[in-house]
Amino acid sequence: MDENQAAPKAGKPGVKAGKLTAIKGMNDILPPDSARWEWLEARVRALMARYAYRNIRTPVVETTPLFVRGLGEVTDIVEKEMYSFEDRLNGEALTLRPENTAGVVRAVAEHSMLYEGGKRLYYMGPMFRHERPQRGRYRQFHQIGAEALGFAGPDVDAEIILLADALWKELGLKDVRLEINSLGQPEERKLHRAELIAHFEKHASVLDEDGKRRLHSNPLRILDTKNPAMREVVESAPRLIDFLGETSLAHFSGLKANLEANGLAYTVNPRLVRGMDYYNLSVFEFITESLGSQGTICAGGRYDYLIEQIGGKAAPAVGWALGVERVLELVKEQGADIPALVPDVYAIIPDAVAVPVALRTLQALRAAGVSAQMHAATAEGMGSMKSQFKKADASGARFALIFGADELAQGMCMVKSLRDGSGEQRTQPLASVDTWAPTLQSNRSTGIIHG
Repeated sequence: MDENQAAPKAGKPGVKAGKLTAIKGMNDILPPDSARWEWLEARVRALMARYAYRNIRTPVVETTPLFVRGLGEVTDIVEKEMYSFEDRLNGEALTLRPENTAGVVRAVAEHSMLYEGGKRLYYMGPMFRHERPQRGRYRQFHQIGAEALGFAGPDVDAEIILLADALWKELGLKDVRLEINSLGQPEERKLHRAELIAHFEKHASVLDEDGKRRLHSNPLRILDTKNPAMREVVESAPRLIDFLGETSLAHFSGLKANLEANGLAYTVNPRLVRGMDYYNLSVFEFITESLGSQGTICAGGRYDYLIEQIGGKAAPAVGWALGVERVLELVKEQGADIPALVPDVYAIIPDAVAVPVALRTLQALRAAGVSAQMHAATAEGMGSMKSQFKKADASGARFALIFGADELAQGMCMVKSLRDGSGEQRTQPLASVDTWAPTLQSNRSTGIIHG
């Protein structure tokens, strides 16, 4: 041991000193709050199936060059936010994924998924960025994303935007607005970039440190500044849309026409840009005013050059990602009632002798589709009937299943209603559980998580 190191404090054998806690910004999701996540995920899966999007699951860890090459070396994510490390076994540079579009594209290219035509894919999972935790933003956060690869037209741009809008309706969200823009093609952005640099150089004294840093490396990102002192110089900057050629403008017009045909209102925001280098043509954001200044809950756009950029065969693509924490925060903010997961029945077991019969009965009920929770013994025994009924009530179960000695002697159990106020009791035969199990089933939504 180093002579300057303090010796570890002695403690009880087998007991660790100090309480271990989660890493700041990486949160546990506990019941009943986890029911919100399941509620959202179930609706996403059902909606994606209706739009013919299929699930893809990629690794949480990818090689660092995937994100450096795909996202761009001068993006905030690559420069400041990635959790990157060297694999001590083989020296490989690895990164916890900060976003998943690059990973999806890598998988599509690696497995030649576009060989037989375009693919519509979606994903759910954790992402990692080292940034200051704040409301709805964490170091381990979760995204749901949709990616349509192999389709070049503005019709699929519109479809994927309509998919996101359908999700807001599915979740009962209100006051979510859509902003769109076109970033054109690389050669058009190159002309605009030169004009943009010249404009900001004339107003260099107004730029903050972040703006000065980006001036020659990524001037388009200066347009996305939240600094009010730079608002005037940003508003007077050359607009990218004025540099777009006929083909890019036609694509943008096609997107707008398709959105209008479906009655989806939008605002063209000529200052809307994206944080990653891989975007071209259509970009969009869904924004709410309900979450303060950090109002974007879903963002995306077209990235026709990313597949080739990471070594695959060139193919067009468009997609979006939403922040799960922020969407759930919005659901809570707008006061939606989310069904809680509660059991259909709670088994009350007066003594240990009844446990084998109760277990066998509950297994038969579960096999028949009934959700069942069993009262479990403690070191002191099964507990009183009164305490068991209190736990049955707290569980939210619609029925109590009572395995009393008198009922068991007759090959029966007692079913008592807990939720309709009647307290009705009836006996049911243990030998034919499958015949009366359907009377206990519910849609699992008798409980409510408010807000």
